[in-house]
Amino acid sequence: MSGATETVPVLNEDEGKAPPRAAGRRFWSVRRIPAAVLAAVVLAGAGLLLYDIAAVRADRGAMSWRRSLAEDLGTRTTDNAWALAGAALAVLLGVWLLILALTPGLRAVLPMRHQHPDLRAGLDRDAAALALRDRAMEVSGVQSVRVRMRRSKVAVRAVSHFRELDDVRHDLETVLAGGIDELGLAHPPRLTVRVARPPRKG
Repeated sequence: MSGATETVPVLNEDEGKAPPRAAGRRFWSVRRIPAAVLAAVVLAGAGLLLYDIAAVRADRGAMSWRRSLAEDLGTRTTDNAWALAGAALAVLLGVWLLILALTPGLRAVLPMRHQHPDLRAGLDRDAAALALRDRAMEVSGVQSVRVRMRRSKVAVRAVSHFRELDDVRHDLETVLAGGIDELGLAHPPRLTVRVARPPRKG
């Protein structure tokens, strides 16, 4: 018999797995309501204008509102207050539409880390704040906690009725840092913790 032994390689279960990728892009909002309102306004205006143009082509008189509008626009100057107000309103409406078209929206949804490029997940900010609040309430000495969750910052304000404030703050920072990491966010927010005593009665 041969004395040679066969070496079987031991593979680490983490080997071969792609590291979690950070989905830095925010989720885009569908914005059905602004799109529906804008489409309805454009459709109504275009339909009314086309009807009036067709009526004029059929040897009928133009609508009174279009005649009065044409006469009014022909007599008003560019420095008129109503003309400037209408222009400012049109500019603001255009800027608002551009912002809606160029920004993702859905600020309440925080993108999470993912491994598969075709699979994306998001976490609601209120749910994330509630999870961190539950973690903070487990710290000894904490009486109440208020958590404000934003995309880039988590502001935590706690009230401690016993223990030293520095000790409570240190424990909160440790626990909440671990809680933020467990949320699996693509861009973990910055944590700020404030601890105070409860207000004195009387």
